[in-house]
Amino acid sequence: MPRELDLGTVLTALAHPSRRQVVVDLAHDADDQARACGSFDLPVSKATKTHHFKVLREAGLVTQRDHGNGSTLTLRRAEIDRDLPGLLGLLLSEDASRAGAEQAPGGLRGTGSGTEDATPTGATS
Repeated sequence: MPRELDLGTVLTALAHPSRRQVVVDLAHDADDQARACGSFDLPVSKATKTHHFKVLREAGLVTQRDHGNGSTLTLRRAEIDRDLPGLLGLLLSEDASRAGAEQAPGGLRGTGSGTEDATPTGATS
């Protein structure tokens, strides 16, 4: 009998932006093709990526298959849609809204690197 996804465990896994981005990247592929773990463009070390993949795997969101010196991830779309209907649509909608805000004129200011001047207008340093 297939195990059911636990909402709390899934939400905890998705609370980190890097893990959420992995799931969104996989969800964009409607054919659910396996994707090489090294192909995810995350701003973290290889060891941290490995940890994030483990958290997603243990939450039941992905399966990981080892291939010699590499491995691939596959989204467990059917199980997610069965146990948590609407979750993937919500994540994809959030991703599209974020991408639209970043591209819109007058959208998000700065690079998001956290290095922008944080002094409020009119304030002195």
